[in-house]
Amino acid sequence: MLQQFKTAVAGAQILFVAFGAMVLVPLLTGLNPALALLGAGIGTLLFQACTGRKVPIFLGSSFAFIAPIIYSIQEWGLPSTMFGLFAAGFMYFIFAALIRWRGLAAVHRLLPPVVIGPVIMVIGLSVAVVASNMAMGKAGDEQVVEYGRALLLSGFTFAVTVIVAVFGRKMMKLIPILIGVAAGYAAAWMMGMVDTGGIAAAPWFAVPHFETPEVNWQAALFMLPVAIAPAIEHIGGIMAIGTVTGKDYAKDPGLDKTLAGDGLGVCVAGLIGGPPVTTYGEVTGAVMITKNSNPAIMTWAAIFAIAMAFFGKFNAFLASIPMPVMGGIMILLFGTIASLGLKTLIDAQVDLMKPKNLVIVSSVLTVGVGGMVVKFGSMAFAGVGLCALLALLLNWVLPEKVRD
Repeated sequence: MLQQFKTAVAGAQILFVAFGAMVLVPLLTGLNPALALLGAGIGTLLFQACTGRKVPIFLGSSFAFIAPIIYSIQEWGLPSTMFGLFAAGFMYFIFAALIRWRGLAAVHRLLPPVVIGPVIMVIGLSVAVVASNMAMGKAGDEQVVEYGRALLLSGFTFAVTVIVAVFGRKMMKLIPILIGVAAGYAAAWMMGMVDTGGIAAAPWFAVPHFETPEVNWQAALFMLPVAIAPAIEHIGGIMAIGTVTGKDYAKDPGLDKTLAGDGLGVCVAGLIGGPPVTTYGEVTGAVMITKNSNPAIMTWAAIFAIAMAFFGKFNAFLASIPMPVMGGIMILLFGTIASLGLKTLIDAQVDLMKPKNLVIVSSVLTVGVGGMVVKFGSMAFAGVGLCALLALLLNWVLPEKVRD
């Protein structure tokens, strides 16, 4: 009984570590945070079912889908976006089948760093304007929060998050976003910018509102390529947790099973109206610090996440976080995502003096950051999806060496 209690406490700690990033995605995209918690909990349990509960992984909201979700909701609406997110899960099944058939080398040949790197950079940079506007208190062209107060609050939130991320110790470094949001919220409350009326009026227990997906193949085709980057990220996440625990999860239970489990979680999260899920580096860091790699702690974390989804006052509290607080976090977050793409190119020592590599990186960045849209009749490709297709096409068509 004591052992079960210790495992449950460890599970609560894992949820605490993953929590800040997990609810940040729905807060930035307009999705329901309760459904993000529910999707993460159910997704983690499905992942464990697919892998025989052998891998100490928790699946939380994926940052890679932030910009595509914002674009898709504006273009086709939430029900169609949900169908697109559901369809994105099938990209994981495609990679799982490819690895089972040809091995991991086939994926690396299809998606080398010169393809993945710039696409990840676009994921972060394509919503840079949204981050800056929120930090300034603007929603579109409208000034929602007074400029001076908004900039002061977002700057304070940004500074706290940076200080914790750079100078924090051990556990604090795993939750800089959570600490930053908490500090920003406290500052906003002291400045009189927090409306607590919604929290007081909210019930303690509330069943989240579930949207009904609407079949939209255009939204599905838009979202499918977006899943390429998080699917590759998943493989890296599995390798990382294997390094921490000293086990080869690529062999047992196998990358095909872990990818299928993650893909199943993405599909379910999309169906219920939550953001797609992915492996969390914060959780891997927590496992490394605590030296507790028992997969059962992830089961408890998933159970706690599902329970939190029905906590009405908590979701009202999340809704009360002022826009500039989220803007301060986004400035750092989106830049970090772009930096990870740059790191992918550096780690692989991609030679940008080679014409092929230079063309791929330059074209993808310009198309992605510039907001280009390519239409074929009623079908439209834009954002990360368009960039992924362009990078794949250029990598396939252009030769490695050009004859002088």
